[in-house]
Amino acid sequence: MGIADDAKNKAEDLKGRAKEGFGAATGDDDLKAEGQADQGSASVKQKISEAGDKIKEGVDSVKDKLTGNS
Repeated sequence: MGIADDAKNKAEDLKGRAKEGFGAATGDDDLKAEGQADQGSASVKQKISEAGDKIKEGVDSVKDKLTGNS
């Protein structure tokens, strides 16, 4: 849940796009499907990371209100 995770997710997405494109160009349906799966996995990981960030923001907001740091 941070810049490093976002970079890893983007790299996985790009790797998946490359695999999908190469698979499509060469007629390799398995490689194309693997690339699509990589992209899907990266997308799910990114959504989880975003949700975690939102939860952390909410917790920090509540903590600030309780401690009077708002």
